[in-house]
Amino acid sequence: MAQWLTVWRAAHLVGVSRGVLQQRVRSGELPTSDGLVSTAALLRLYPQAELAPDGGAGEQVALIKEQAFARRVRERLLPSQEVLAQRLFRQSQELADLRRHLQRYHALVLELRDAACAQSQAAPGDEALQRLASQAGTGLARVLATEPVDRLDVMDDMLKVMCAQVTVRPSGHQFAVEGHDTLLQAGLRAGLKLNYGCGNGTCGMCKVRVIDGEVARVQHCDYPLSEAEKAQGYTLMCANTPASSELTIETLEAGGARDIAAQQIVATVREVRELAADTRLLHLQTPRSHRLRFLAGQSVTLGLGGGAGDDAHRTLPVASCPCDDRNLHFFIGREDDAFSARVFAGALKPGTAVDLWGPLGDFVLDSGERPLVFAACDLGFAPVKSLIEHALARDESPSLSLFWLATRPDGHFLANQCRAWSAALDSFEHQLAYHSDAAAGARQMGQAMRADLFDIACDFYLAGPEAFVQVLCDELRAGGVPAAQIRAEVVA
Repeated sequence: MAQWLTVWRAAHLVGVSRGVLQQRVRSGELPTSDGLVSTAALLRLYPQAELAPDGGAGEQVALIKEQAFARRVRERLLPSQEVLAQRLFRQSQELADLRRHLQRYHALVLELRDAACAQSQAAPGDEALQRLASQAGTGLARVLATEPVDRLDVMDDMLKVMCAQVTVRPSGHQFAVEGHDTLLQAGLRAGLKLNYGCGNGTCGMCKVRVIDGEVARVQHCDYPLSEAEKAQGYTLMCANTPASSELTIETLEAGGARDIAAQQIVATVREVRELAADTRLLHLQTPRSHRLRFLAGQSVTLGLGGGAGDDAHRTLPVASCPCDDRNLHFFIGREDDAFSARVFAGALKPGTAVDLWGPLGDFVLDSGERPLVFAACDLGFAPVKSLIEHALARDESPSLSLFWLATRPDGHFLANQCRAWSAALDSFEHQLAYHSDAAAGARQMGQAMRADLFDIACDFYLAGPEAFVQVLCDELRAGGVPAAQIRAEVVA
């Protein structure tokens, strides 16, 4: 017998993005009832659902593909013993209730069958009673007969133990909590714009109300909830994980960049690594008690000794995903400024203090289900990379396309990452282009986009030098793309 699943859980089971499944729902390929899909319909669309990823595609591909169901069951960390025991106990309670109901229904059907048989024997000429007695007997036989088990039903039951599904009200967003993750860690990893501060149980900014389900404390916290708050079901996301397979919480989420407060943090250098002859990766780490809350695509100002007015400072887009708010990546080009000069001179050693102000800017993803097209030139790949990682975590867009223009021979300094995304994800494609002139390259890129993408409505995100951004914006508008579907960021 088919089960009914949310689109989120159905996508999780068959190993496709939620955006792809939602697109099939909108096209009518996958019928729904009250927003739910049946396992029977799901198996008709995905009869050969991949239960394990294939190997041999490289380390980055393997890391991306470990999201598949069987790999997650085999290799992901189980929840703690206490949380696992609570989930199993809850599921056992549901099974016991179901068994009790089945036993009562079975007894009721037997009683009705026996009564019908007795009446038909007392009135042998009554064909209606005979048919009723026969239907009761054959129907009971069908119910008790052994039938093949729907493999998606089995996988779903296993998934409920391995990871919990969390629904956020009033937004309706959903995410999974796996292993030892807290609600906050899992929510950020899923691309949600949750409200939080320190992330270690001190400030109380990640306080939410549990509407349905149970939570278990997995991290120490110092923030004292009042007795009234406890009675109303409030808890801290940074210190708790779901103890039930399904959990519903109530909290507000950031609507955009305006909802993210300005912060000042002293971070430390974790690593400076060469990506290309004229490009360095700067890896900063924030204190555990003061993480950077930002949105994908935003920038920060970095300073080396002194205030924000010091000569050795620079505003740079964050090149990493907000899901890892302690580890911040930046791409530094060889430029004629004091900050870049210190980076390329090797003056930034592990442990060096770096002042950080931000976040800045509104080059962030909009909510929507349209395909996403990203275009970057040179170091404009930094905010685009952050946006792509966030879009992959959010898992709502049916497809993602990346166009990356380089104006120098070693400008595609993370080409392997792009190839890994394309190899691992059916919904991702990329094109790498080279042209010594950013404006001319943008014109060629616009023509390629018009040839490949203008038959569908897309959201476009452009980042790079001013000439690149301006020319590509003009090309897109000339092709009929509404201005509301174009976001641009100038990155020197």
